[in-house]
Amino acid sequence: MWGSYRADAVGEFQSRVAAAVADTPYRMRPTGQGFELTVDVPGPERRLHTYRVVLRQQERAFTMTDVVRTAGYGAGPDGAGLGKAVSVGRSVYVVKGANMDGTGRYRFSSADGHRLIRGVAEELGWRELRPTSVKVAIGFGVFGAVVCLGTLIALAVVFWS
Repeated sequence: MWGSYRADAVGEFQSRVAAAVADTPYRMRPTGQGFELTVDVPGPERRLHTYRVVLRQQERAFTMTDVVRTAGYGAGPDGAGLGKAVSVGRSVYVVKGANMDGTGRYRFSSADGHRLIRGVAEELGWRELRPTSVKVAIGFGVFGAVVCLGTLIALAVVFWS
């Protein structure tokens, strides 16, 4: 009974997200451990933003990782060409602009997808866990802050003595 309840909780999470993104540019694809929510980001370069969500049934928790694939033209030491990049982790950005043909303006915020997923999770009583990449980044940030603070204190001692 308990196992079926947990499976229903995952199915409920997935179906709520699928219903929330119906008739929007977002596409939802269930995976073995959760789902991926993908959207084509408007703009001069081709950008595909995927919110990869892993659901942990036993803990009623989830992790969310952004995978951003970008392809665009740029100039480099070898001349102009098509460049591709993939970013994995937490990406928060906004893209604004107007279409070249004058058909209208566009705006995309990666935070909108985060809010959508977190909203469904909150309604269903799930909690978010930070993915490993975010934990590592926070660790490096704290270490860098401690080194910077130590350097500033050392400089203050040297200049005032």
